[in-house]
Amino acid sequence: MPYMDICCRLGANVRRLRTKSAWSQEEYADRAGIHRTYVSDIERGRRNPTATIIEKLAEPFGIAPGRLLD
Repeated sequence: MPYMDICCRLGANVRRLRTKSAWSQEEYADRAGIHRTYVSDIERGRRNPTATIIEKLAEPFGIAPGRLLD
């Protein structure tokens, strides 16, 4: 697999898991406790979220935060 920027990798993993769960960005954002536009920016690799935000992103999926970076 070619090198992927960590922010893009995080965004791709969030999008994959969110669509697998059949959640809209708005529904997922509500579950994670963050704003929908922030989710959109993360999925596009436009944000560099803090560890606290990564933890919030992982919570609705029931996974460890580090799994979003794999």
